[in-house]
Order: sequence, then C-alpha cells, then structure tokens
Amino acid sequence: QVQLVESGGGSVQAGGSLRLSCVASRFTYSRSSLGWFRQAPGEERQGVASIDIADGSTYYADSVKGRFTISQDNAKNTLYLQMNSLKPEDTAMYYCAASALRLGDVAWSKSYYYKYWGQGTQVTVSS
Repeated sequence: QVQLVESGGGSVQAGGSLRLSCVASRFTYSRSSLGWFRQAPGEERQGVASIDIADGSTYYADSVKGRFTISQDNAKNTLYLQMNSLKPEDTAMYYCAASALRLGDVAWSKSYYYKYWGQGTQVTVSS
C-alpha cells in the first residue's frame, strides 16, 4: 500500500519561508508524477507544483512561480516544496499526491489523475 506523509507546515508571517516534505513509501513507479496541491476553506483543491520522476521536469501554478520550488530526493523517497516570499493567500492545507502517469504540462494540475494522497499539512500565513 502506497503511503504519503507530509510534514513541515506551520504559521509564518508574510514574506517568510517554509519547506514542506513528503515521504513516499512503497511508491515504486519510475515513470510517474509527484505533486503538491492546496485547498483553502470553501475553495476547490488547486495544483501548486508537480515533478516528473523520469526526467525531473517541473510545473508550477502561475500564482507560485518564482516563489516555490519543487524537488525530490530519490535516495530518501522524499518530495519537497520550498516556499519563499509567502503571502496570506498561500494559506491552505497542503497535500502531497502521487500519480503512476507522466502527466506533463497540461494534466499535472488535474487532481483526478493522482491516485495516492497524503493527509495534508496546514500552512498559515499572517499579514
């Protein structure tokens, strides 16, 4: 059974930074995608960033480009999301997700392509 466990959320002031981590257990697909999504109360789940496991290509939502960086450490089976210059509108529950597909530029942000999900970690940014 694939298991994704996020950590690293917390409360910061605007302009601050956080690094989220997601440890993926028993996810052995070499041609696949890992992603970060977020969901604020009353809003739909939004794709934040994704990485292609096979070639390392990365994809970002326009709202986080230049501020967030997605990366992976294959040796540790860990996915990261470095978040800098945080804004109050970044406040949300952040979820790690895994897909057995190489999703590419068009599909990476579609949550229904991701079969496995973590439990989420809360990020709160105050002004």
